[in-house]
Amino acid sequence: MPEPSPPLPAAGDPLLARIGNTPLVELPNCSPKPGIRIYAKLEWFNPSGSVKDRIAWYMLERAEAEGLARPGMTVVEATTGNTGIALTLACRRKGYGVKTVVPENAMPEILELLAAHGAEVITGPPGEGTRGAIRLARELAEAPHHLNLDQFSNQANVQAHYLTTGPEILAALPEVDVFVAGTGTGGTITGVGRRLREHNPAVQLVAMEPHLGSQVQGLRSLQEGFIPPILDLEQLSGKILVYSKDAFFWTRELARREGLFGGLSSGAALYGALKWAQRLEHANIVVLFADAGWKYLSTGLWRNPTVDSREGLDDTVWW
Repeated sequence: MPEPSPPLPAAGDPLLARIGNTPLVELPNCSPKPGIRIYAKLEWFNPSGSVKDRIAWYMLERAEAEGLARPGMTVVEATTGNTGIALTLACRRKGYGVKTVVPENAMPEILELLAAHGAEVITGPPGEGTRGAIRLARELAEAPHHLNLDQFSNQANVQAHYLTTGPEILAALPEVDVFVAGTGTGGTITGVGRRLREHNPAVQLVAMEPHLGSQVQGLRSLQEGFIPPILDLEQLSGKILVYSKDAFFWTRELARREGLFGGLSSGAALYGALKWAQRLEHANIVVLFADAGWKYLSTGLWRNPTVDSREGLDDTVWW
């Protein structure tokens, strides 16, 4: 049983109080067969535009409650984008400095957005990807008055989703049969999965994972040897592998079929939901859309139908 924790949102701050309670909407034009209904949890309605607002605020609140975060400190975090942006928002509202360590192959727009939100942006070691960024963030946090929240191993990440995202889904759709989400830190599918399974042990939990070598928007390939400590692999019903080209294709289809402007991991997650639906005749499938498409306009995927066939597509972290 997860430890008791204060609920979201932050009642003392009107902006942080907007975290959570995001819409759950049906995608009727994406249903592959009559017995399958697909619903999307639209996380871009959070204040900084992504699901990561939930964990950023909650990890910081927990650190304060435990005496780890104190006025005047600087928070250091490894990020491929959304967590850094969300954490910068929360830290600025609370009076902390922020240093973000990003992999060298992050999108240029991510670097600009982090800087725009007020974070100091540090590029991780060349060729070391996410693991190198995590290592560097931990080293930087050894300096006086610095703190590394470490989203990849922080149980507050899981708790945020157990206490908020999971209950919100159940309130909107008690009859949920399948939940699909990406494997970034593992906090979303682990936390939501625990709460859904308490309601119905038969709920299927499906993780989206990039093919080895593909670097789809915030998702991590477990085949690359990095398994986030908070990801509970044993509770998964299965995982779906996705190439960047498939994420691009279904992100474009999401806008064309449903009018929803999702980010690239939204397309990847929709692809996973549709693949899993092939083995089912009747099911309510909830898929989490982590952010909107604003960060990815420079890819040209909504204008150019062949952009997902270009070379080098898998050389960028699309988050």
